Amino acid sequence: MSSYEALANTTVTICTDLPFRVNSLGLWNRSERWTVNATTPLVNFSFPLQNYTMPILEFEMILMFVLTELTHLFLKIFGLPALAAQLVAGILLGDAGLSRIVKSSTHHDMNPIFPFANQEILNIMSLFGYIFFSFLIGVKLNLGLIPKSGKKALYTGALSLSVPIVAGVGTIILLHSKWFLNGQEIVQLAFLTAMHSLTPSPVVVCLLTDLKILNSELGRLALSSALVSDLCTIAITSVAAMATAVQQNMLKGIRDIVVMVAYTLFVWLVFRPFMFWIAKRTPQGKPIKDSYVVLIMLAFLGSALLSNWCELSFVTGPLMLGFAVPDGPPVGATLVNKFDFMVNRVFMPVFATTSMMRVTMSLPKAHKRTVLAATIVTSVVYCSKFVASLVIPLCCKMHMRDAIALALILCSKGVVELGAYTFASDTWIIFSKVFDYMMLTIVLNVLIVPPLIRLLYDPKRKYVGYQKRNLMHWKPNSELRILACINRADNTPAIINFLDASCPTRDSPIAVYVLHLVKLVGRAAPVLISHNLQKRTLSNNSLSENVIISFSNFQRDNEGAVFAQVFTAITQPDYMYDDICTLAIDKATSLIILPFHRKWSRVNGSIESENQNTRTLNCRMLETAPCSVGILVNRGHVKYTNSSASPNEAYRVALIFLGGSDDREALTLAKRVAKDAYISLTVIRLVDASGDEDGNDKWEWVQDNEMLKEMKYNGAGYVSYVEQIVEDGIKTTKKIRSLMDENEYDMFIVGRRFNVSSPQTLGLDQWSEFPELGVIGDMLSSTDSRCKSSVLVIQQQQQR
Repeated sequence: MSSYEALANTTVTICTDLPFRVNSLGLWNRSERWTVNATTPLVNFSFPLQNYTMPILEFEMILMFVLTELTHLFLKIFGLPALAAQLVAGILLGDAGLSRIVKSSTHHDMNPIFPFANQEILNIMSLFGYIFFSFLIGVKLNLGLIPKSGKKALYTGALSLSVPIVAGVGTIILLHSKWFLNGQEIVQLAFLTAMHSLTPSPVVVCLLTDLKILNSELGRLALSSALVSDLCTIAITSVAAMATAVQQNMLKGIRDIVVMVAYTLFVWLVFRPFMFWIAKRTPQGKPIKDSYVVLIMLAFLGSALLSNWCELSFVTGPLMLGFAVPDGPPVGATLVNKFDFMVNRVFMPVFATTSMMRVTMSLPKAHKRTVLAATIVTSVVYCSKFVASLVIPLCCKMHMRDAIALALILCSKGVVELGAYTFASDTWIIFSKVFDYMMLTIVLNVLIVPPLIRLLYDPKRKYVGYQKRNLMHWKPNSELRILACINRADNTPAIINFLDASCPTRDSPIAVYVLHLVKLVGRAAPVLISHNLQKRTLSNNSLSENVIISFSNFQRDNEGAVFAQVFTAITQPDYMYDDICTLAIDKATSLIILPFHRKWSRVNGSIESENQNTRTLNCRMLETAPCSVGILVNRGHVKYTNSSASPNEAYRVALIFLGGSDDREALTLAKRVAKDAYISLTVIRLVDASGDEDGNDKWEWVQDNEMLKEMKYNGAGYVSYVEQIVEDGIKTTKKIRSLMDENEYDMFIVGRRFNVSSPQTLGLDQWSEFPELGVIGDMLSSTDSRCKSSVLVIQQQQQR
């Protein structure tokens, strides 16, 4: 008799009350006794409300969430994801932790906190959450990335799947020749080979998101490779499942094949066009109607039932349906906004925790040979997959550390394997001890791989400024390259006004690369779109339509002097800095212009809104930018620079100069601005009253004077130079306040001078509201004044 037959013939007696009682009479009702019945201890054990499904379910979920959050508070110190905390919480609540303690202290075989009557309810919740998770992953992923992934991703994804399968099958054949494995053992080893050869895109997406490298160069390559591997896997498993069904029962197998082919045609020929029809009928920027959401949910539930009826994996139908839903707004974004939090923060923690609670932390007394064979096969498959993932990147001359990080990502395990092993154990495909071993490999993978990848791959490494890309080292009369970032469409007028003030001419042109930053919603993969201004083919749903039109007109009005190219980056706010830095490196820009996070009203100058994501982005850019950075503070009033040639009506710009590299960078920009005949420039130098220039500041003082010579003695046109002696920070504050109260200038240009100590600003940094603007920039942007002048804060490239 085989092990499965012996297990099937084993009689297990469990005492419970039927029908299950859902609600109790309450803790304070005298009829609710905490009693111990010696004859039926499994029913009336000394734990309150254990025989009522709803209270015990609520208690179980509270216990899971509290333990998960406490564990995550500790593990996130080491950079581990939330999944690691959920798995560890499952171990602590399972046989290795709470369950064993309760059983040993009460001398009973059943854990009253997780009674048998409630196990099916938890299983249903976790199963539904896993199916819903698969559907949402399909919604977020875009299969259109596969044709655009390139040969590197195509070959890497194919090799990472095929090589481990061949190695695993060869190992199974070798073990069978030595140990004479039986049929059940071969089936288990084949299943493990298949699972370890896969590169599930949901696992890769979750890992890249936790590591915050989803839109990095490595992240894009890993996701594209995973999508290629997933597509091959779906095709192979579908064919294998259908062939098995036909072999077991020809008529039923043929019926299942016909049904799934019809379902596939329905999804792509009927359902997907219907999704686009919904998107077309939905106003731009609005979610789809609730009635459409209900229809999509009914289709999602029906797809799971259909997959199960055809004896395929119950996630196949929902995943295919999710792929047919257009990612992003409005359809994909609406579904993700409505259900993502519930699935990822409620259902999936229950799924991961309950899956790990099944693990029994004991040495195998039976099936030792099977466990040993599983260890050998999985080790061979993992190593061969790791090596296969390295081949193509190294042939393409990728850095060794990056290639190893890519291989670790493609070999990582997560929630997909967690679900597969759990369901394989429930259907007796694998033995319990093999299940324990495979679950522990997932835990080790989740605990070890993320820190290793962080150690190996640093996306900021490519931003390090080995080349000097700033305004001071820009060659005069050569093309000045500027990257302008736009968070909202109303940033456009202020950016264009600044670019116009930078005096673009045919002899000294400006190349402006505009990056419209859009928050990613309803997508898993970030998108970078390049718009061609010459081909005016804009769709009605273009997120950057107004931006494209504005810069197209700006380029046309300055023909030969301005080259403009617009990009749209759709990504998470935490990753936007990576797109900005990558584009700045690719286009070799000398200056990045970022909008300030506050929006002022044009009517009364009050603050309309603040975007903390924008402020976080600005601070991160100041730390990582590969060139100089400017933060443009628009106070709600935009006066165009070419309004008149009259000195009384000219665009008035003031440069406040204290000294240092940032101020010299700002002065270089001001010199270019002064070349415009429509602009009046005033250089205001705040000089220390003591005149002490000894010590380490001597060389800085020499460079400052050399830069200011042209303004002092060779000023032409509407350029003036003023020196103001200040004794301390109080005098500096009074001078800045007077400039703001006079409201004489349309724009101030200042250097950031962060953490630069000088007598003129001594003690002022303690009162700064926004350190990213520096002391002077913070005062000029203060809400205490109704000054409408724009402020441009410049930081010179940080050489690291």
